[in-house]
Amino acid sequence: MSGALSPTLSAERIRYLALGDSYTIGTGASDDSQNYPSIIAGRVAKATGRQVDLTNPAINGFTTTDLIEHELGYVRSIRPQLVSVLIGVNDLVQGRTPEQYRASLERIYDAVAGLGLRTGLVAAISIPDWSVVPAARDFGEPDRLRRATETFNGIAKEEAGSRGFTWVDITEVSSSKSGADGWISEDRLHPGDMQYAAWADVIWVAVRESWSSAKS
Repeated sequence: MSGALSPTLSAERIRYLALGDSYTIGTGASDDSQNYPSIIAGRVAKATGRQVDLTNPAINGFTTTDLIEHELGYVRSIRPQLVSVLIGVNDLVQGRTPEQYRASLERIYDAVAGLGLRTGLVAAISIPDWSVVPAARDFGEPDRLRRATETFNGIAKEEAGSRGFTWVDITEVSSSKSGADGWISEDRLHPGDMQYAAWADVIWVAVRESWSSAKS
């Protein structure tokens, strides 16, 4: 998909690939324009004056192994200039160990690192603090879920740092307005528009300088 952009933008295009699961495709949002990659794509377009072609192949329920099988090919096929990765909550839900998560995440990050993009053009985004949502108890005791999420995020941060990716921690913002109208979607599990927008604000602060100077 492509961001909804002004016809006055330069014809030179920037390719942005957003890899992930339900959080990236925007499950719970009112429409695709409200997921965080679409919001970020619009901000990159405004900052650069260029069309941003957003490819968002994320699927609800995907684990890292699903991403490798179904999404990772886009790294080679479209050769993006900007990449974001948010993946792991379904690995946790399905009982994959931290070691299994690290092994498959390394494959994902290595493929992205193989693009040779300059420092700052790849954003690795943390799993949000989903232990606070109403439906979390369907998956276990909230404190255990929080600790497990922190462990997975520690792995992702370490692997991102070793490759020069920008680490974006959305843990705090993801629980900052729990209980507010529009913060959680009707499924009681995924974010609503307000939360996705808040994530985009935090992500944009982290990538704005480097992504605003991205070249087509």
